[in-house]
Amino acid sequence: MLIRAAVCAAIAISTLPGADFASAQDYPNRPVKVVVPFPAGGGTDALTRVVAKGMEQRLGQPFIVENRGGAGTTLGATAVARSEPDGYTLLVGTASTFAAAPGLYKRLAYDPTKDFSPVMFFATVPFVLVVNPSLGVNSVKELIALAKSKPGELAYASAGVGAVHHIFCELFMSMTGIKMRHVPYRGGALAQNDVVAGHVPVYFADAGPAATLIKSGQLKALGVTTAIRSSNLPDVPTLDEAGVTGYEANTWQMMVGPPQMPEPVVTKLNRTLADVMQAPEVQSYFTSLGMQPRTSTPKQAHEHIVKEAARWTAVIRGIGISVE
Repeated sequence: MLIRAAVCAAIAISTLPGADFASAQDYPNRPVKVVVPFPAGGGTDALTRVVAKGMEQRLGQPFIVENRGGAGTTLGATAVARSEPDGYTLLVGTASTFAAAPGLYKRLAYDPTKDFSPVMFFATVPFVLVVNPSLGVNSVKELIALAKSKPGELAYASAGVGAVHHIFCELFMSMTGIKMRHVPYRGGALAQNDVVAGHVPVYFADAGPAATLIKSGQLKALGVTTAIRSSNLPDVPTLDEAGVTGYEANTWQMMVGPPQMPEPVVTKLNRTLADVMQAPEVQSYFTSLGMQPRTSTPKQAHEHIVKEAARWTAVIRGIGISVE
């Protein structure tokens, strides 16, 4: 009876709020897995590795990046949503994961507003419309004119059906009255490599990884997708400035965990990531890629998901993109 009573008491104590706090005090006490829902080599992968290193240094345990690309980021996101909510499996997702997916997928395996524990919204990322120089166009207006003269003949690359590259280009086509052929890849790095090689002429690229290729002349930049010019591509006009009036789109990075992670663990991760993001070397790295580093509370991160999911669901349904 005494043993049974002791066991029952221990179970009861473990369910109290104080037990979560106690477990957070020694968190993490083993390696933490950070899932990136893209193949290695892209912008999200690169910045996640910088963030993971910073968190590892501050928390004293390895933060191991695992690439799980596919299905427009939803494969990796679904795996994390179904993981144990103990803080040892995290996800760095993007607007594709949390904002585009609800409008794209008729049967999405997760609800981005309910099936994650947001930790922090920590960066915004401009994209840039690029072409292979061999295409022979030097402006957005010239690209539009060429596409109109060859309806459906020009091809554009993306990181997959439903990826932001796909959505941004479909929005561009709908606003300019042109039609180009979609060539999806399994990740942005693969798509960008083929655009550089000249296999596909048009691409909406992450402004960070593309900047070096633009400056070296391997890609020609026509316009950035944000409302203001990118800090690392200051001579490239916005698409709005280039004549596509009202065009504005960007993606963003957010760290989340599975649903119902203990609040003290979420708080510890949030404070640690905030400290990482405020480090001068991290700020400099993000800025060098044209990204805007930032911090948020978990509540603000959740509110951002809700707002962006509503906005992009309306855009995607208006354009008519869907994924089975």
